[in-house]
Amino acid sequence: MADRLLTEHRRLAILRHLEKSSEFTSNASILIDVVNGVGVGTNHDQMFAALAWLDEQELIEMVDHGHLVVAVATARGADVATGRTTHPGVKRPTARR
Repeated sequence: MADRLLTEHRRLAILRHLEKSSEFTSNASILIDVVNGVGVGTNHDQMFAALAWLDEQELIEMVDHGHLVVAVATARGADVATGRTTHPGVKRPTARR
């Protein structure tokens, strides 16, 4: 149960960061720092698993350049990040003031 919740939080944190980023884009290394910074402990394996899952769900497009993995939010991914729509497996954002 706790693992599932952390996984859903991790996916949401990734989408939220991408939604706020220039061109909805970031690399995996930065995403690891961002997700760890919001209190969701994440290592490289967990990040790549999350990115692969989000890519399979068409919430992001993941491009592996060998030395660098880049994630780009899709329109649907951005909608999930902001709570305009929901997706099973991604935590729903909580209301902000």
